[in-house]
Amino acid sequence: MTTTVEKKRSHKPAAELADVQNSPDRRDIRIDKVGVKNIEYPIVVKDRAKGTQATVGTIDMYVDLPAQFKGTHMSRFLEVLNAHEGAIGVEELPDILEAMRTRLNAKTAHFKVTFPYFIEKRAPVTGARGMMPYVCGFDACAGTHNDFVVLVEVPVTTLCPCSKEISARGAHNQRGIVKLKVRFEGMLWIEELIDWVEESGSCDLYPVLKRQDEKYVTEKAYDNPRFVEDLSREVVVRLKRDPRIRWFAVEVENFESIHAHNAYASIEQNLNGENGDGSASGGRGCR
Repeated sequence: MTTTVEKKRSHKPAAELADVQNSPDRRDIRIDKVGVKNIEYPIVVKDRAKGTQATVGTIDMYVDLPAQFKGTHMSRFLEVLNAHEGAIGVEELPDILEAMRTRLNAKTAHFKVTFPYFIEKRAPVTGARGMMPYVCGFDACAGTHNDFVVLVEVPVTTLCPCSKEISARGAHNQRGIVKLKVRFEGMLWIEELIDWVEESGSCDLYPVLKRQDEKYVTEKAYDNPRFVEDLSREVVVRLKRDPRIRWFAVEVENFESIHAHNAYASIEQNLNGENGDGSASGGRGCR
């Protein structure tokens, strides 16, 4: 027996429903990127020490939209994502991007994911263990333009060279954050990028410090003063030593402890004859 409520909920078959997104648009304006943003999704990424690491990604997915179409099909982005069951790594990105282009009839697909990445870190003297979090991610596109960028955000300690030079006792220091983006060839671990940044600061940060450790990191920072300019340049020196790196962008911000403002520096360089967008000379990449 069919109830009255069930009758009211009856709908037309899918074949009879209007596809508004595919209806024509007469304004003749193409859209560069349209899609979904800030999807929180469980993912698994490669871990140099443990093989893999489960984490949670924040994902943006976009495609281009030709001028003649009114809209895109938002649900299809999630369908593509769900088909990969959380396996979101460098190896899976080409398949995901191709699936986005196919499902959404797009020329170019864009996929960006950022996630907290945890590395076990021991205190420098006592060896006390803790988990250190870093913000990491991938930013890729495929189709008319092809690109792949790895990004990391690494916190460090910086100690002011000027304060050390002019002060009879001590010197002011603060936490800084280095935001690094790279294009590269071959295999490159997230941990390598983090190591290069931490080696460039006055001292790196630790999740757990005992008194002996605190003495060590305080004195190490004092012996390695860094302006924001020094920190950005030191990171670049290490990047340019590695032949796999072909483009990089370094941003450094120091959260000043004695000023009401922050200090900032940035450096972007192309290696191997590339343009500002990271593509080979004469070609184009995507941002």
